[in-house]
Amino acid sequence: MRLKTLTVKIRKVKIGSGNPIAIQSMTNTDTQDAVATAKQCVELAKAGAQLIRITVNTNFAAEAVPKIRKILDKKGFRNLPLIGDFHYNGHILLEEFPLMAKTLDKYRINPGNIGKGKTCDENFKKIIGVAVKNNKPIRIGVNAGSLGKKSGKETVIKTAVKTAITSAQLAEKFGLKQNRIVLSVKMSNVPDTILAYELLAETMNKNRRLYALHIGLTEAGSGIQGIISSSAALAVLINQGIGDTIRASLTPLQKYPRTVEVEVCKTLLQALNLNSYKPTIISCPGCGRTNAKFFEHLTKEINEKIERKLPSWLKKYPKITKLKIAIMGCTVNGPGEAKNADIAISLPGKTEKKVAPVYIKGKFVKTLSGNAIAEQFIKLAEKSFKAIM
Repeated sequence: MRLKTLTVKIRKVKIGSGNPIAIQSMTNTDTQDAVATAKQCVELAKAGAQLIRITVNTNFAAEAVPKIRKILDKKGFRNLPLIGDFHYNGHILLEEFPLMAKTLDKYRINPGNIGKGKTCDENFKKIIGVAVKNNKPIRIGVNAGSLGKKSGKETVIKTAVKTAITSAQLAEKFGLKQNRIVLSVKMSNVPDTILAYELLAETMNKNRRLYALHIGLTEAGSGIQGIISSSAALAVLINQGIGDTIRASLTPLQKYPRTVEVEVCKTLLQALNLNSYKPTIISCPGCGRTNAKFFEHLTKEINEKIERKLPSWLKKYPKITKLKIAIMGCTVNGPGEAKNADIAISLPGKTEKKVAPVYIKGKFVKTLSGNAIAEQFIKLAEKSFKAIM
């Protein structure tokens, strides 16, 4: 059961209050390059990101924001929310660049990076004042690394949660409505992240302050490490009903485009049966019973063909995302999985004959053979879409 939070509307995207969990991503371009930043925003949106955050750290970046919005609108992305990420000088930029402040759909601030003591409160008040004036929501994002020197894991977690709640209450005192506030308490490792959000959810429930929550690791890492770490933390929290927006904050690698972090979130939400973006494809890992090379090649070829066909399939058959497609390598689990899948292909195991029986809705349809089994399977599957959906 989802933690009950208030709905925060950002353009046409609604988060919180039982709305579907939204996927967020962030550009890593130089924001002052409006063309490059808008280009990456489009790439992330096409990949499935519903909220895009951009760095606003200089006068040049602030001046570029309206230009980025104009490019996005011209390209047909009028409903894509653009979030400004502010650190250290957000109070200055938001006041000095009113068009930028008006153009952005949401502001993200970190209480640990806007000054100390009285100065922090004054700067925070200025930011909230701009948000109230423009009717913009704010994410108060507390990161462990911005809390200063705190000893002990428990102290850091408690301080992060206390900072988030206290800042939200102060924002309300300065005039920002509760349904315009999103909170996050990100840590850089999985156990601490889970504990921090559990404590935040518990504190919110106890105080009856139902702020929407953005969840994720603040520095998940790169490659497999980053993907597994993000997925582990997000899955545990989501299964507890915690989280209204998510992000997999992955360090970019040359072979992984920025859109990978969006794909990770989509795959995670689909694995948890919380959303569906494409047909679920299950395939066995292979073992000593399988004709390994043949099975691996066939699985790869079928997956690639489905990816290429998916955009056109989605236009013709929107419900295709609900389908389960099985690619099995031998007779142990093959027939059983075939019966449970909408469309299935099952190899007989180690054999010199390249043959593969196909099942539609659990019923045997045809045995494929030859050097174009993948292509034959895709055509057979496509012909069956209307009948099985």
